[in-house]
Amino acid sequence: MDLHRIAKDTGKVLASYVTYQALRTILTQLSETDPPVAFWLQQFSANSNVQDGDVFIQELLNARQDLGFRLMTVREHIAAEIADYLPEMLQTGIQQSNLEHRCRHLERITQLSTPDGIDPDMPSPL
Repeated sequence: MDLHRIAKDTGKVLASYVTYQALRTILTQLSETDPPVAFWLQQFSANSNVQDGDVFIQELLNARQDLGFRLMTVREHIAAEIADYLPEMLQTGIQQSNLEHRCRHLERITQLSTPDGIDPDMPSPL
């Protein structure tokens, strides 16, 4: 297991997700303050690769430098705000999710199956 590579890949995915969240924030702001630019950015993002944050920012910088710099500023702010508690939230979230999966799986594999659909909890008709 290459933990360094896993950490690097995870960081790239997180950076792209923070870029997406920054885009959503900017679209919300622009829809209130400058609807034509919000519409343009919405159309641009629909036709671009938002899943790769770095590629998306490069394309946006080439098309509209002002929006590209704005996106970088907002994503940097979001990253700074969540950086302190993200590791604990990630670990706790995964532990909780794993526990829920294990419980559901245990319930599923321990359910009694009876012949002819007879419920073992129901009293006998005799």
